[in-house]
Amino acid sequence: MRRIVGAIPDRLVRRLALALWLAGPLALGPLAAQAQVAPSALAAEMGEGGDASGLRAFYAARGFRPLWIEQGGAAPAARALLDLIRDGALDGVKSRKAREGDLRRALDRAQAPTAENLLRLEVAASRALAAYVQQMRKAPRAEVIAESPALLPGVPTTAAVLQMAAAAPSLAQFVQAMGWMHPAYAPLRRALAAAHGNAAARQVLEANLARVRALPAPGPGRYVLVDAAAARLTMIEDGKPVGAMRVVVGKPDMPTPMMAGFLRYARLNPYWNIPPDLVRARIAPQVVARGPGYLRAKRYQVLSGWEDDAKVVDPAQIDWPAIAAGFGEVRVRQLPGGDNFMGRVKFMFPNDQGIYLHDTPEKALMKEDERQFSSGCVRLEDAPRLGRWLLGRPLPRAGKAIDQRIDLPEPVPVYITYLTAAPDAAGRIAFLPDPYDRDGRGAGGSGNANAR
Repeated sequence: MRRIVGAIPDRLVRRLALALWLAGPLALGPLAAQAQVAPSALAAEMGEGGDASGLRAFYAARGFRPLWIEQGGAAPAARALLDLIRDGALDGVKSRKAREGDLRRALDRAQAPTAENLLRLEVAASRALAAYVQQMRKAPRAEVIAESPALLPGVPTTAAVLQMAAAAPSLAQFVQAMGWMHPAYAPLRRALAAAHGNAAARQVLEANLARVRALPAPGPGRYVLVDAAAARLTMIEDGKPVGAMRVVVGKPDMPTPMMAGFLRYARLNPYWNIPPDLVRARIAPQVVARGPGYLRAKRYQVLSGWEDDAKVVDPAQIDWPAIAAGFGEVRVRQLPGGDNFMGRVKFMFPNDQGIYLHDTPEKALMKEDERQFSSGCVRLEDAPRLGRWLLGRPLPRAGKAIDQRIDLPEPVPVYITYLTAAPDAAGRIAFLPDPYDRDGRGAGGSGNANAR
C-alpha cells in the first residue's frame, strides 16, 4: 500500500484520502481498509514542527475522524470560530496570532467542497482553535494572590484544546459558549461587543472579563467560588453550581483580596487571633480608656508571641498607649464560644493575608443587600452546610475541645473574585455596585491590600 501511495502525486493522495475518510466505513464497503491513507494526507497538510505533533496526536487518538466537517461541508462551528477570532481584541488577543487569515481563506475555499479544500479546512480550523485558546490564556488577567500557579489557568497544549472540543456534546455550542473559559465569560464578552459608544459600560465589562480570565473553566472536580462584589459563595462540582449562600466580606477600607488557594482543614471551636492592626486601632484604645477589665469582659487573652507554644501573659505588662500609637504590636486572641467572631468553625487555606472562611454569630448581617462589613475575611451564612460539602459528612461535635483541627479528605480549591458585572440565571448581564472602587484600575483591579 505504501508503495502505491508513494507513486501517486500528493494532491491526489489527499483527495483520495479525504474522499474515503468522509465517506466512512459503511459507505466504503470493501474499500474501507484503504481509509488508512487518511493519516498520510493529514500529515502532509499539517507539515512539521510547531503544533503538528499535537494535531497528529489528537487525530490519531480519534481514528482520524474529522471534527469540523459534516455532511460533506464545513460545520457551522468553523464559521462561529472565525467570528470569535475576528473580534479577538475583546479577549486581548491579536487575530493574526490566532490564525484568522488561514481559517478565513480555508472557509472561503471550502465553499467549493472538494476533498482537498475540506481537508485544508479541517486542519486550519483545528489549528485556529488551538491558537486562539492558547492566546486567550496568555492574555492579561486580573492580579490574583495565588497559593500555587496550578490554581490559575495555564496554557493548554494543542491536543488538550482539541480533546476538549471533541468531548463537548455540541461543537457549535462549545465554540459559541467559549467552553474553554468560565461560563460567565461568553455572556460578558457578548455584552462588551454590543456596548458600542458606552465607554463606562465597556470599562466595567473589560475589568470583569479580566477577572473571569483568572477563573477555572468547567471540568471535573470541586471548588468554592466567593464573589466579594455580590457577597455570595457558590459550591461548584464538575463545572456546575450545587449550592450557594450569602456571605459577609470586607469593608471598603479593608477589602477582601482576589485570591486562590486550597482549603485544607477546618478548626472547630476556634480562637480568633486578632490581626495586629485591629489590636492597634480598636482594642488598645479601649484598654487605655477602660483598663485591663475590658479584655476580660470581651474574653480576650494576651500572648507572648505568635509561636504555637506562646504563653498567656498579664495584660498589665503591656504598654497599651504605645500599642495604640503604633509603636510595637502584641498578639491578642479571643476565646472560643460566646460572641467569638469566628463562630463554631473556620475553614483554612494558607495565605499571608490572614484570610479564611468562617462561621459568624452576627447572622442578622446576612439579611442586608450589600454585605461588606468584615475586616477582610469571609463570614458564612451556613458554615455547617459548607462543612458537610467539604468533608462529605457533617462537621463533628467539638464538645469542649478548643481549636480542634479537622483535615479535609482532600484539598478543595477556593477562588475569591470580584464581579461587578455577571450574567444572571437568564443570561442577562447584571451590574452591581463597585464598593472597592476597582473597576477603573485596569486589568481587573488588583485588590491585593492586606486584610482579615
